[in-house]
Formats: sequence, C-alpha cells, structure tokens
Amino acid sequence: MLGRSGSLTRSGSFRAENLGADAITAIGNLCFALFVLGVLIFTVIAATYEPEDPLFRPTTKITNFLTSASNATFTTDTSVLRTGEDFLNSTTSAVAALPVIEIKDVAALPSVVTTPDETCDSNGPIDCTDPEVFHLMMRAAIEKFRDIHFYRFGKPIHGGDERSCDMAWRFRPKEGKTASLYKDYRRFTIGRSDGCNYTVVDIGEYHSGVNARKKKRNRNKEKPGFEPKNTTPMAVGSVAIPVVGEAVNDSLPVVESESSFRDGKYLIYMGGGDRCKSMNHYLWSFLCALGEAQYLNRTLVMDLSICLSSMYTSTNQDEEGKDFRFYFDFEHLKTSASVLDQKQFWVDWGKWQKRDKLGLHLVEDFRVTPMKLRDVKDSLIMRKFGTVEPDNYWYRVCEGETESVIQRPWNLIWKSRRLMEIVSTIASRLNWDFDSVHVVRGEKARNPRLWPNLAADTSPDSLLSTLRDKVDEGRNLYIATNEAEVAFFDPLKDKYSVHFLRDYGDLWDESSEWYAETKALNNGNPVEFDGYMRVEVDTEVFLRGKKQLETFNDLTSDCKDGVGTCGGGGGGASS
Repeated sequence: MLGRSGSLTRSGSFRAENLGADAITAIGNLCFALFVLGVLIFTVIAATYEPEDPLFRPTTKITNFLTSASNATFTTDTSVLRTGEDFLNSTTSAVAALPVIEIKDVAALPSVVTTPDETCDSNGPIDCTDPEVFHLMMRAAIEKFRDIHFYRFGKPIHGGDERSCDMAWRFRPKEGKTASLYKDYRRFTIGRSDGCNYTVVDIGEYHSGVNARKKKRNRNKEKPGFEPKNTTPMAVGSVAIPVVGEAVNDSLPVVESESSFRDGKYLIYMGGGDRCKSMNHYLWSFLCALGEAQYLNRTLVMDLSICLSSMYTSTNQDEEGKDFRFYFDFEHLKTSASVLDQKQFWVDWGKWQKRDKLGLHLVEDFRVTPMKLRDVKDSLIMRKFGTVEPDNYWYRVCEGETESVIQRPWNLIWKSRRLMEIVSTIASRLNWDFDSVHVVRGEKARNPRLWPNLAADTSPDSLLSTLRDKVDEGRNLYIATNEAEVAFFDPLKDKYSVHFLRDYGDLWDESSEWYAETKALNNGNPVEFDGYMRVEVDTEVFLRGKKQLETFNDLTSDCKDGVGTCGGGGGGASS
C-alpha cells in the first residue's frame, strides 16, 4: 500500500510543485472561454441591434435613398426633404414610354400656310380653330423651343385680340433629370399678308396665353388637341407623373352623407412630440400614420395645420398655423389615398356619433402594433400620444416588428405644385438652358474648425478658377446659395450671366398668383414665402441646370458635416 501510495504522489499532475502552474493554466482557459462567450454575445447584439434613430434603419429602397442623400437627421438639418416624385427620374419607364411630338409628327404643311384667294379676308380676324393655324402654331413652337420635348398640344383658343391665339402644351426639358411634366400656355400673334399667307409673328412669354389655361375637368369631355396615340401623359401603367402648371384643386375632401360617414372606418393620431420639429421629422412620422391607415384599410384623419420649426423661420421662432398645402401636393394625396381634414371630421363625428352608435377604440401605448388592431370593429381608432419624448413620437409605432409590415407610402407625398410652378417659371425665363452651382457658405464658412477650406474654396477667385474648365464663358449661371450678400459673387458677372433666387421675387410678391392662391387657402391672410420654401425652390432650380456643381462634390474637399465625416456619408452631398 505504501508502495502504491508513493507511486501515486509521484504522478506529474498531482505533484506539489506543479499545482501553481496548473492553477494558472485553468484560470487562463477560463478567461479565454469568457472572452469567446463575450465575443459571441457582442456579435449577436450587433447583428440584431436596432438604433433609436429611424433614419439609419434601412426599411425600403426609398428610405435608403432618403438617408444617403438628404442627411435627414432629426437635429439641425435644414436641407430639403426628398419626396415621392424625386424617386422618379428621366430614365424611369413611365417617362421613357411617353412619345415625343416632333416636326415630322405634325401634318406635313409648309411653314407658311396659304388660304385660297376666293375665301380670304386679309383684314378679318384669325380663326384659331382652323386646323391649318393649329398646325402652324405647333410647328412654330417646336422650332423655337429646341431645348424641350413636347408631349401634347391643346387646341388653340382665341387670344386677347383678333390677331392672336392662345395654345397650351405639355413638355419637359430634353436634358431634364426629373420625371415631372410641365404645362405652358402662350399667346401667338398671327400675321397674314395680302395674299393670305399666314405666319407666326411672335410667341409670348411663359404662361402668357391665359385663355388656354383650363381648369381640370373630365378628360372624356375635353376637345382633343394633338398628342401621339396610345399615351396617357398623366400616368403610364401604375406610375403617376407630376404635371406642373395645371390648375391646382386642393380643396378639402368631405363625406357626402351620414350613411357614408357611418360606413367609414377611420384612424387618427392625437398629441405627441412631433410638432415644431424639422420637416424631415414631420414627414417621417406622418407617413408612419398614413402607412398604418392603409394597412388597416382606414381613412386617415389628418391635421392640415403644421408648426414650422424655427430653423426655417425669419423670426427664429417656431410658427404655428402653417397649412400642409403650402408645402405639399394635397390634391395628389387626396386622390391617391383616403384622407379627411381633422376639423371637418370632428364636426361630422359630433353630429352622428351618438345617433349612429359609432364606436371609438383608444390606444395609448405605441407598442400596440397595427397587427393587433386589424380586427378592431369600432368606427374610429384613436392613437393618443403622451408628453415624454421620444416615446411620444408618432414614428415609434412603425418600429420593431411593425417595420417589416408597414411601408411608408413615399409615392403619395409630392412637393407643392405651386412652389414647383415658381421653379418652372424661373427655368423657363432662362429658356431651360442654364448651368447651376450650389454654394454653401453661412455658418459653415465661418467655422474653420469643422470646415477648414470652405471659405477659401468658395471665394469668388476660387469659384472662377473651378468654373473655368466646367462652365462655358457667357452661359446663364444660376447660383443657389445661403450667402446673405449676393454682391459677394459680383466678380463672376464678368464671365457669366449670373442669376439668383432673389431676382425672381415677383413670383411670390403681392401681385403674384402664388400670393393670391396661398392667401385664399389661409382664410384671406397673407402667407410668408418662408425659409423652407426658399430653400426648396432654390434647390429645385439648381437641380434643373444642365451642368450642376455641388459644394461638397465639386468646390471643396471639406466634408459636408465637418472634419472626419466624409467616410460616414457626410461628404459628397451638397447641403
């Protein structure tokens, strides 16, 4: 026994001198196991973690487009949010499918039309309904405006006197990068010689042919003009195309009868902390509500009153009482989705709720998903949000498991066609033949710590040096900028015909159509052409330049969001 015991104590693993080394090895193995376990846990968390900021969450292709291009944070971003029509471009099949009207498509008539002498009255009024006059006007328009494609001509109508005819057409610039169509209507002065040879003496300015501007009506009842066969310019397939220049009908929808109201199903969002936030934040939350309403097959009851964030106002204070229709195309929204104005809804609800025993289902927790509300039978689902941010943001409803179910309908939100009409007018005054440069200065140029080169790179001398090889001398150059003093750019006028947004103030002053229409929407009170509108119009005109130079792509090596942010997507996009 003693022999065996001695033999056992001499084995390598249990020798006294090896106990310390064994303990160290065991501790090392334990630490390594804990490290591997920690790495595994971290990997799982990293793979499943969903950040708080929803704009960094890739819900759809459109959301990715929004986050990568518009810098849509919920802090101090003042860039213009991209909307539904921005996701269409000139290569979209809906646009490519539209046939272009060319000279060869117009009836093969000479440029001068001859009327038989026996029926000619050289001193008589011009008959604008004469097909020969119509063909002559189309040919003259196509020959004069060589930088645009024509898609439809309306029938000419009597102009301001016996020698003029007004005619409308739909068009888009040949080098246009957006999918929008535009409507123009101009006054043609028709000349006639003693031999009754007709010529177009003059074509008026943009939108001069006011008699040819018709309010929308049933297309089946319209007198046909001229357009290629088998085409519907407003839409091809299921893709709608904006038409800028048509009369806007953004009156509020109404419920036709008590029975219609009783049979309807509604969704409303109440309260919350989204008010007076950036326009990006507002739309992100609003589209969550609209997406849920569509998922539940309910009418969204919406508040058309917007609080404009102080980042867009001249007073640097939040401003209540702005109308949704000042900024967005409500006509497109109400014809594409089921929506009602909140004020009118509560009037109808007050009249008929008790009599028709209409039920209300109240939801006070954003974690109650839309999927749990599918079977609710009550007429109205009301989501009520509290006062604690960020849990009272509407967009929280569309987070988590809901994210894969509710798709925000970006295609339903277009920019205001009244604002886009200002854009179109500016581009037309430049004959759709101009180049553009976006020059960001302001606070960023005064902060060399984050933008060390911006001030120097956007100086007049540097701009001239950069533009020399990119924009031909003598060209129309539109400068979109936040520089307060446009005289800063005076040195560029020696080389280019320079234009700024402020040059077109007549388009929103008291005599303008925009002023009159927005005043009518605002119960007779004048509407300010505010900071968001200015940036939107300025940006949209810039985007219609044939050549476009952006600050953080073409003028400076600085990053859009400051030093060290280029790699994270902050650089390479103009702000």
